[in-house]
Amino acid sequence: MILNELAQGLRTTAEGVEWFERLSEEDQRKTLHALVLFCGQARAREEDVPESIARSGIRHTHTPAVMLTKWRFGMEALPDHELTKSFRLLVALFSIADTRRRTLHCVGGCGHEWHNLSAQAEVST
Repeated sequence: MILNELAQGLRTTAEGVEWFERLSEEDQRKTLHALVLFCGQARAREEDVPESIARSGIRHTHTPAVMLTKWRFGMEALPDHELTKSFRLLVALFSIADTRRRTLHCVGGCGHEWHNLSAQAEVST
């Protein structure tokens, strides 16, 4: 839920990073693995990489950015000091791909529960 809220701009990146950094290292790695899967489901593209690097706030020379530039995933296997950078980068990539998917394929409504989070929040308030 939190990852989808981040992708849809319902939570800030700072909130996401704070949440991520409170996780155990094992859960951080599992979260990164889930983000890679979400990026695939949302149909992320190699041409999304430069924008995701820019949005993430990490330098293009950081290891996760270099990996993604080569369209290589597996950031969950990086050393622990690279995990937050990987998280920021993958959230940005997921956000770009998910926004495109919602705009192109789910416009006018869809059955994806996770694409209707803002409507669910309005109903609960």
